[in-house]
Amino acid sequence: MNNPSESPAFRYSPQLAGTIERHWQHYWRDRGTFHAPNPVGALATEEPLPQDKLFVQDMFPFPSGAGLHVGHPLGYIATDTFARFNRMLGKNVLHTLGYDAFGLPAEQYAIQTGTHPRIKTQESIDNMERQLNRLGLGHDKRRAVATTDTDYYRWTQWIFLQIFNAWFDTEQNKARPIAELIPLLKSGERPVPAEFGAADFNELDHVQQAQVIDSYRLVYRSNSTVNWCPGLGTVLANEEVTSDGKSERGNYPVFRKKLSQWMMRITAYADRLIDDLDKLDWPDKVRSMQRNWIGRSRGAEVEFRCQGYPITVFTTRPDTLFGATYMVLAPEHELVDALVAGGSGNYDGVDTRWTYGANTPAEAVARYRADIAAKSDLERQENKEKTGVFLGAYAVNPVNGAEIPVFIADYVLTGYGTGAIMAVPAHDERDYEFATVFGLPIIEVVAGGNVAEAAFVESGTGVNSANDFGLDINGMAKDEAIAATIAWLAQHGVGREKIQYKLRDWLFARQRYWGEPFPIVYDEDGIAHALPASMLPIELPEVEDYKPVSFDPDDADSEPHPPLAKARDWVEVVLDLGDGPRKYRRDTNVMPQWAGSSWYQLRYIDPANNDAFCDLENERYWTGPQFDGDCGGVDLYVGGVEHAVLHLLYSRFWHKVLFDLGYVSSFEPYRRLFNQGYIQAFAYTDARGVYVPAAEVEEKDGKFFYNGEEVAQEYGKMGKSLKNSVSPDEICDNYGADTLRVYEMSMGPLDTSRPWATKDVVGAQRFLQRLWRLAVDENTGELALIDASLNDADNKALHRTIAGVREDYENLRMNTVVAKLIEYVNYLTKTYPQGAPRDAVVPLVLMVAPVAPHIAEEIWSRLGNADSLAYQPFPSFEQRWLVDDSIELPVQVNGKVRGRINVAVNATNDDVVAAALSDENVAGHVAGKTLVKHIVVPGRMVNLVVK
Repeated sequence: MNNPSESPAFRYSPQLAGTIERHWQHYWRDRGTFHAPNPVGALATEEPLPQDKLFVQDMFPFPSGAGLHVGHPLGYIATDTFARFNRMLGKNVLHTLGYDAFGLPAEQYAIQTGTHPRIKTQESIDNMERQLNRLGLGHDKRRAVATTDTDYYRWTQWIFLQIFNAWFDTEQNKARPIAELIPLLKSGERPVPAEFGAADFNELDHVQQAQVIDSYRLVYRSNSTVNWCPGLGTVLANEEVTSDGKSERGNYPVFRKKLSQWMMRITAYADRLIDDLDKLDWPDKVRSMQRNWIGRSRGAEVEFRCQGYPITVFTTRPDTLFGATYMVLAPEHELVDALVAGGSGNYDGVDTRWTYGANTPAEAVARYRADIAAKSDLERQENKEKTGVFLGAYAVNPVNGAEIPVFIADYVLTGYGTGAIMAVPAHDERDYEFATVFGLPIIEVVAGGNVAEAAFVESGTGVNSANDFGLDINGMAKDEAIAATIAWLAQHGVGREKIQYKLRDWLFARQRYWGEPFPIVYDEDGIAHALPASMLPIELPEVEDYKPVSFDPDDADSEPHPPLAKARDWVEVVLDLGDGPRKYRRDTNVMPQWAGSSWYQLRYIDPANNDAFCDLENERYWTGPQFDGDCGGVDLYVGGVEHAVLHLLYSRFWHKVLFDLGYVSSFEPYRRLFNQGYIQAFAYTDARGVYVPAAEVEEKDGKFFYNGEEVAQEYGKMGKSLKNSVSPDEICDNYGADTLRVYEMSMGPLDTSRPWATKDVVGAQRFLQRLWRLAVDENTGELALIDASLNDADNKALHRTIAGVREDYENLRMNTVVAKLIEYVNYLTKTYPQGAPRDAVVPLVLMVAPVAPHIAEEIWSRLGNADSLAYQPFPSFEQRWLVDDSIELPVQVNGKVRGRINVAVNATNDDVVAAALSDENVAGHVAGKTLVKHIVVPGRMVNLVVK
């Protein structure tokens, strides 16, 4: 970097850049430059709105206590650049940024620092806001929200109540208000669920009626197997557990445990969540991840009988039923204990491989369950040695009457299908491995492989597949055999066609403090009551002890104890819910952190609305469908691919419920999704494997040293724990915010990861310095421009730059935008060393403005303009300057390039050959030889064949 004392007085130095940047940031803020008007409400204006609008949104950031490193703003700079470009195209652009401030990350940081989550969260927000403000992001600050604001989570609670007070009508394939269900139950048009018996709804008491209604709700309480994390003191959704059975946050062990918890019936929307993916402009990878997570498959449900109990299995290959030689239940299956109790009670005469080293099935089951309690679903399904336990019970195969042994094994899950499988080892790899370990029969029922060596899982024709009761699929191909088998099963009352999903309902509760309280109270009968909207928000009480009741991370037998349960004055209340004052008990769980981020784009649209979460007219303007069949949604949503399932699936579900209930016009929240890559960096570890400060590592002869000790280099994510993070404050101090913006945008394609190198930042700084010198005299501060007309070469350079930059901005190719701008600046610098024409520089300043707005505004102002360039029209190009009059062609002689010629674009072949023969270099290679033939490839080359 230059020493300021040796630099010209008006050089674009870090000090000058900082002064310019502060000035323009204050200018934009004070004038509301980036305020986007709404059609109606508090943010409306009297002037007519542009029909052409753009809603661009970044994924909600967590307010990190550690602050930002240079990797965090990558997407924010890109969306800001894109938004600024579109404002210059005349669009009404909505762009803002809020904070996803509830949840485990903020709470864990507060606990570690001994500060109340509210205080620590606000400190983190303030620090991130300060850092982001330095980057000159053009956000409409009026629209910024934090999920912890009571004005915000009031509406999160309100939306929860709309979902709670709704049910999914499978006939209409949509959500409807519970108020429309009750008359249907009373009239008998909707049945009372089977678990209540063959009851008439009108004959049930009020508690039973409430239970029937609750069984239909889109939000319900379920006593089911959940992921219990003692180390965090809370239950977790499946999506929050890693493949090795640990919590995504904190890496604590997670155990499968039966608990009563709030669930959201996201499975009701499984088909719509899959089918509507085709309407979204999303990366194929993300759409594929959602399809796989939802996991829709077609097959049959088949009923096996065991000790008088029906065991239902789901299979996509009912044509292989004759090859089912054993059954496997999930260890948590509800029938396991009953089957064990109904058996002989001992393992006399049983293969010792089946007993798990125990003397009785009951002892084996208890031991096995304890051993697998800490395994995640993904870990249980990994391809590894199979384990299991025989229950001492046999089931009857419905197609051939064979009695087959029933096992439990961890590779079968309660979370998919029915929690039970018919095992066909000849044609399923996992079943084959299990059968091999346990010495079970392997019967071929699909011809085409060698099942003595491995399972045959391809299509083939049926063999060994016939009974005396009308089912014979021998010789049939797969599809025909499946159809025939399903028809037979249905005819005999032992099966039916079925569509199955991997997707499970969303576990929607946390036993923590820092989250949205549920707007639910329970009466003395335990019935849940939704609170009226007039009582919202239900605010978090101030408590002295907000820490979760956590346990030994390995204590699988521990039970959740929510911190809010300690606030007795808050929990126990007297309310009048329409039938007089009564005692109620509040729910002491809180919502998961995904609640607030499932709808925040809608509050961005209408943040000052006190009467609704979002006015439908404002929503329709910003995110409504734009043509028949359009799903609507945010025009551009930018964020990491790590949210492909968690946030994006949950947000789509909430939005579809709101659409069904008539609160929004769009049926998808995000029309277009773009996944940005990451900025990565080298990290270094010493001989102990401890990370050392990357900035203090020296390279010598291809090796790396820290304090004289050789260290190992690795490459990956930038972060505080790896001691390789670089603060954006540091770069802004040493180079300026515009330099940081230009460097990050120039590093590579936005959707790929790229390595950070502080030493390369100077390249972006030098580009901006050259740009500055084109317009401003470094010694006097006066304009350095000249009044001169552009020649043909200037016009070609300018208009080709405009055309290329426009296209690249539109397609988020920010790296090639910067490359084209650098090329044009270099052209002007080389062509006009004493001062460039004004007409060549003015459009350059406008083209630079989206990516480097501060320096562009400053030059624009010095050019004599009183207003900001934020809404100036983006330069346009003339087509005639994009077409060459002449073209350079390589000339080959007998296949080798011997020269190059310039010819008119419309030159005839004869003209091209004549020009080639007259070239001095070419002439030397054809002299004294006979031209046998010539080959002209228009626009590409000419080849002369001589002898």
